[in-house]
This record gives sequence, C-alpha cells and structure tokens, in this order.
Amino acid sequence: MIFRKILLPVLFALASLAAFAQAKDLPDFTELAEKQGAAVVNISTTQTVHGNRFSQGLPFDENDPAYDMFRRFFQQPPGAPQQDFQSKSLGSGFIISADGHVLTNAHVVDSADEVVVRLTDKREFKAKVLGADKRTDVALLKIEASGLPVVKLGDPNKLKVGEWVIAIGSPFGFDNSVTAGIVSAKGRSLPQENFVPFIQTDAAINPGNSGGPLFNMRGEVVGVNSQIYSRTGGYMGLAFAIPIDVAMEVQTQLRASGRVSRGRIGVVIQEVTKELADSFGLAKSAGALVSTVESGGPADKAGIEPGDVILKFDGKTVAQSADLPRIVGATRPGSKAPVQIWRKNAARDLTVTVAEIPEEKAPLRLARRGKQAERTANRLGLVLSELTAEQKKELKLAAGLVVEEVRNGGRHGDLQAGDIILAMINKGTQTEVKSVEQFNKLLGAMDKVTTLTLLVRRGENQTFITLKGLGESK
Repeated sequence: MIFRKILLPVLFALASLAAFAQAKDLPDFTELAEKQGAAVVNISTTQTVHGNRFSQGLPFDENDPAYDMFRRFFQQPPGAPQQDFQSKSLGSGFIISADGHVLTNAHVVDSADEVVVRLTDKREFKAKVLGADKRTDVALLKIEASGLPVVKLGDPNKLKVGEWVIAIGSPFGFDNSVTAGIVSAKGRSLPQENFVPFIQTDAAINPGNSGGPLFNMRGEVVGVNSQIYSRTGGYMGLAFAIPIDVAMEVQTQLRASGRVSRGRIGVVIQEVTKELADSFGLAKSAGALVSTVESGGPADKAGIEPGDVILKFDGKTVAQSADLPRIVGATRPGSKAPVQIWRKNAARDLTVTVAEIPEEKAPLRLARRGKQAERTANRLGLVLSELTAEQKKELKLAAGLVVEEVRNGGRHGDLQAGDIILAMINKGTQTEVKSVEQFNKLLGAMDKVTTLTLLVRRGENQTFITLKGLGESK
C-alpha cells in the first residue's frame, strides 16, 4: 500500500520529467520552415514529345499488380499513328536574388519548351533558362520580378555527419513540403558524377524535390537536392545533394557566359588500393593512380607517365582518386598548376598547363519509328534500335544499339535514353552487339538472377554498367 500511494506517483513524475527533458532536446523546425519556405518555388516544365502517350512507359514496376492491368487496357494498339504531344514534369527550386534568379537542377529543365515558376503566394512567372550544366546538374533560371524573398547561403564544409538538416520542395507536386533528417555522409562519389562531392542525407526526398534546397538548422542552404538511390522510384533513406558552394560557383559562370569552363589534363585514373599502395611503396592508400596518359595532352607534355600516383594538384591534396577530377575541373584553363607525383619510391614535382574540357556534343538523334511493333520493350524495359549508316559514320562505330526509351521506371541499372550498347559481358565472355534480335535472343536465354554487364558509350565516353537480376523473361 505504501508503495502504491507514495512510490508509484514519484516514479510516474520522474518518467514524465525524463520524457519532457528528452522532448526539449528534439529540434524544432517550425520557425525555419516559416521563414525560409517563401523562397522555395515550384517549377513546372512542358516539352513536346513525338510518339504516343502510351509508348512512353507505365508508372509501375512490372511486378506491381497494377502494371498488367494498365498494360492491357491502356496501351496503344499496334499500328497506331505517332504524333506530337505535350509532356509535363515538376521540380523545385529556390530564389537566390531578389530580382528573380532561381537555382534548380539541370535535369529539371532539360529539353523543356516552357518553364513556369510558381511562388508560395501563387504567382506564376515564365522563366528563362540562363544556362544549365549537366556535369554538376545545376541550372540557373531568371524570372521578371523584384522584391522577392531570398534564401541565406551556408558553408557545407562546416557540416558534420549526424547534423540535422531539412529539405523543402514539391514532392509529387505537393508544394512547400518539409522533410527532416540528418547528414548521413559527406564527399560521396557517385557513378558518372566526377565533379560533385555529394552530401548524403536521410531526409525524405521524392520525385519533385529535385532542385529544392537542403537547409541546416541555422536556416542556411547547404545543398541542392539532386538524386535519390531507390529500387522503387521513391524514397528509401538515401538522398544526395550538391554542396551549395559547388552550385554557386557553377551559377556564377552560367550567369556570366551561359556555360561552364573546366580544366583537364588528359589522364585516366583509378583508385589506389592497399595492395597497389604496397606495391608502389606508398605509406598509405592515397592519391590517384594514372593508368593512361593522352598522347600529346597536358599531362603527357608535363612528363606524367602511366604508373605515377598524383598526390597533390595545384597545392591541394588528392586524398582519393575521386578528388582529382574535382580539383582539376575547378582549375582555370590555361593556368600552370604544380603537381606532386609519386614515382619509383619518391615524390617528384612537375608543372602542367591545364587545358579546357570541350563542351558536350548534342545528344544522338534517335531515328523515329513509325510502327508500334518496332517499339516493343525487352525484358529489361529497353526499347532499342540499330545504328543507322549515318550514325555509324558520325560516331566511328561498326555496330551498336541505341537505347531509345527506358521503361518501367528504368529499374534495371543506370541506362539512359541515348546510350549506345556496344557489347554484353556474361560469365567472362564479351559479345559484340550487332542487332536488336541478337541482343534480345541472348537476353532471353539468361536466367532471371543473372548478373549482366554492358559496355555502353555515353557521349564521348565508354563505361561498364552492371545489371543485377534481369527479372522474368517475356
């Protein structure tokens, strides 16, 4: 009785005080969202697409029960005429100047015929794209307005892993949605992304958040939300943001000239593993190992050789191979940069004159197909076509298959429309790809759990893309 009358109330009081103290430690995002939300905008784009609405893929994974129903009842019948139609998409952005400069992702406005920016007060403005840089996925827009709310910019270098951050954007078109999380990692390198040391966060990012700001708890923008890692197309706890200092350097060049100038030295590099470090006599795994030197290029003229390990460039330490493209890319073309290399168990100092990375060529023009039967997707969700004689001559290729469309959400690997598949590698055997029929026949004979690697040309570069789990054969 004494325990119930005296001790239980005391215990309950202590538990309540502990819960209150714990709650006091939790962050409060209300003031930040209220003050900064007005500078975040919704971006909608319109693009004219040739084909038919139903040949552009379905918004479901093929394992989803809804996929088969939509495929049966909404797919365009064979032989249906092709026509132009308007394709619309949504994204986010944020205002960086009171006179209407808006920052967003390049992929949000890519190939758009019209870009509309909508503010939180429901005003809409047609935006002009001042420039877009696909290599960093940053675009700068301008709307004709004045006296606009502007975000505060922070220093992403001061971010700490575990620090709270919030994202504001328009996921799935829901304007000014606020999500919270922490900084999961810094300086992340992603495939085909050589110039951005991404901030990784577990704040919920979904389609439509692209181009929106990532804030620290002081209400400062530290990143531009750009990518997610997902097997479903939606949030899975892995999101990546472009550090705001990188984005602002890009926008400065875009505002001045509409393009970004980057340095290059003409080398192919790879990571220095522990085994490689031991074999080269390095005390630790650091630097970038030069595997190939472009003949007559800046590195070749400077005396850099295959087998050299680049330890420093322009006074900056190359801690890992991914650091070198970022450092070189940020170096002004035409300038002379000191380079420290490791060769034959000793450090050496050289000087290289930095060249400029050429602008990306226009994407490959895809041949338009008149018959729906020719646009059937294979088990990977790829609509493929063979290179025309003109394309082979232009690209100096003997054969290859153009990826015209990636359906089913592109869930198989990182293939993109415009990629050219040159070869497939399975169980150590590399087979040159010559026709759609040959490719699909080889694909159809593979088990659904097969891990397949494709040699792909994208722009001026070649890369290997691995597809894990091919799914059921159709």
